[in-house]
Amino acid sequence: MTNKLFALDIGTRSVVGIILEQQGDQYHVADILVKEHKERAMVDGQIHNVIYVAELIQEIKKELEQKHGPLKKVSVAAAGRALKTEQASVTVEIKNRPIFTEEDISRLELQAVQQAQQQLLQQKEDSKNNHYYCVGYSVLYFRLDGEEIGSLVDQQGDEASVEVIATFLPRVVVESLLAALKRADLEMEALTLEPIAAINVLIPPSMRRLNVALVDIGAGTSDIAITDKSTIVAYGMVPTAGDEITEALSDHYLLDFPVAEIAKRQMHSNDEILIQDILGFDQYFPREEVIQSIYPAIQNLAKSIGEEILRLNNSVPPKAVMLVGGGSLTPNLTDELGKILELPANRVAVRGIDAIQNLTRAEGIAATPELVTPIGIAIAAQKAPIHYMSITVNDQIVRLFELKEMTVGDAFLAANIRAKQLYGKPGHGISLTVNGQSIFVPGEHGQPAQILLNGKAATTKTQIINGDKIELVPGINGADATVSVRDIIDDAAVKTITIQDTTYKMEPHVYVNGNPIKLDTPLKDRDVIEFKTIETIVDALNFTNNLSKYEQFNAYSIHLDGKPMYFPEFSSQLFINGKPGKLQYPIQNGDLITFAQGSLPTAEAIANQLNYVLEDKIVVTFQNEQVELIKTAHDFFVNGRITEGKSTVPNGATIKIVEKESGKWIYQDVFRFSSWQLPVAFKGSFTILRNGQPTTFDADIFGGDQLEIQLTEYPIAQP
Repeated sequence: MTNKLFALDIGTRSVVGIILEQQGDQYHVADILVKEHKERAMVDGQIHNVIYVAELIQEIKKELEQKHGPLKKVSVAAAGRALKTEQASVTVEIKNRPIFTEEDISRLELQAVQQAQQQLLQQKEDSKNNHYYCVGYSVLYFRLDGEEIGSLVDQQGDEASVEVIATFLPRVVVESLLAALKRADLEMEALTLEPIAAINVLIPPSMRRLNVALVDIGAGTSDIAITDKSTIVAYGMVPTAGDEITEALSDHYLLDFPVAEIAKRQMHSNDEILIQDILGFDQYFPREEVIQSIYPAIQNLAKSIGEEILRLNNSVPPKAVMLVGGGSLTPNLTDELGKILELPANRVAVRGIDAIQNLTRAEGIAATPELVTPIGIAIAAQKAPIHYMSITVNDQIVRLFELKEMTVGDAFLAANIRAKQLYGKPGHGISLTVNGQSIFVPGEHGQPAQILLNGKAATTKTQIINGDKIELVPGINGADATVSVRDIIDDAAVKTITIQDTTYKMEPHVYVNGNPIKLDTPLKDRDVIEFKTIETIVDALNFTNNLSKYEQFNAYSIHLDGKPMYFPEFSSQLFINGKPGKLQYPIQNGDLITFAQGSLPTAEAIANQLNYVLEDKIVVTFQNEQVELIKTAHDFFVNGRITEGKSTVPNGATIKIVEKESGKWIYQDVFRFSSWQLPVAFKGSFTILRNGQPTTFDADIFGGDQLEIQLTEYPIAQP
């Protein structure tokens, strides 16, 4: 059985009526009738003069009825250019709140969509008389603490944000369509959106998992729809289309607008373009020359469409672009659009009705791209008609425009349930100033409101049908913030440490509004807190009144030639948990601080550190006994006085070391350090030996030498 479908495509420039015959899955275009508006009755897809549009619809209806019999019902589409797209973001504080769930994210998205709707209303002078249906939205990104993140599920941080791009259809567009049809004695059989209509016939559901853009280029506007992940994810419109090309021809060749429109259409098929200017002169121009004259307008059209596609598609080029509508026949448009989107030439193409599957057409009906949308309206409205649905939200009856699978969130949008109502109110916070920095302690987060759909628990993503009843049970408000000084100050600020054998518990000194208080004192809003914590060993020694011990840990130093010199080896030793430490080292709870007092160094020890020798010493063997020879090599002055090598040198003393002139050691020097003497009443001769060799008393000697004086007595005279 053949089913006859009547559809209307009500555009800015003209109205297209189409008779489509359906038999099973096959469709046949039986008739198409196009009539242009006599007045400017349509502006950007919205009917501005219902009477003019109704009259034109009635003309088309009567003319088609003469061939095809009475027409009572019609399928129509809301123009894609009537859709309003708005981008909005919402940021919420999530510190100290439960982990994010899918429902939390859904409610956050709903809040962003409502923000987009509010922005749209603020652009209108009288927002009270404007109502918008949300026909879809997509999330551009989630952010956690300012960094973009793939999902907020199970995430924790300080703040979370979401940005969405949402599409709305003004209610007045639908109402004006209904009014025009009623005046033309027609009943609306089904309603769809023009972008949905074109996509449904050109991009089957199996292909919608691909990221594809469809652009319907009409006279006044270019409508854009984008598919991805098996659904239509975004709609858009730019107020640049075929008329821009017509105006460019009109300006360049001084043509009346209707004449320029005729010339533009010749470019699709003629190599020579006949142009009659406003002075009445006829002239033929080569097609390529005409194209070059309007090329900036072609580039501007491509740029406007390309940039909007990128904006709707999150700044990423789609995999392919399909162009329909009369403006799609603009010369070189596909090439220029490909450049803007950085797509190869075979990924941007004009699609006519011959691309529609299971479709035949009567003789005389051309397979042009401007007929894709009217045919799509007839097929899409029959396959997936859009209905109104009535639901109840908190005993309020709400009517929804069923453009897609509707959810509880859509019902809340229509019922003007603010996203904030989905949570209990947070408790009052406390503002404090701590050591000069502002701190805000938030109250507890409110518990989420409970959503009941027909008496059963539901979420904002739960699908709804006509007649459903939704109840929103208010959430529990959060408690006001309470905080004490101990809550503000980190637990690490209170430390228990041991210095030598004494244990100390050290709490910071805290002042609130200038008055000293205990750590457990509760704080009030706008309190000013000042405190100093014990962070280093020096802080601990001061806090425990160990100032005398602190002094002992000064580094040992002297002044030599007017310059200070430090000797760590003579300084006191400080230990933290048994390991060497310094006064500036940080301390932690439970640390043990010990120290070992260093002894004052001798003059000799300091001289050794400075590589000075105070005494020149050698050891020799003399008459089979070891003898040490000593003489002063340098004088050591402490604070202006000569000091013995064994004497201690006080911390901070002024030192002077003076070299003494001294010659080499000679043999006779040994007698000053040895007790050996010639035997009494010795008579005889002696031999001076050094290392077994004869020598003299003024000969040089060195450490380790073997010195000997051999005595030879004279023989005793015989009587």
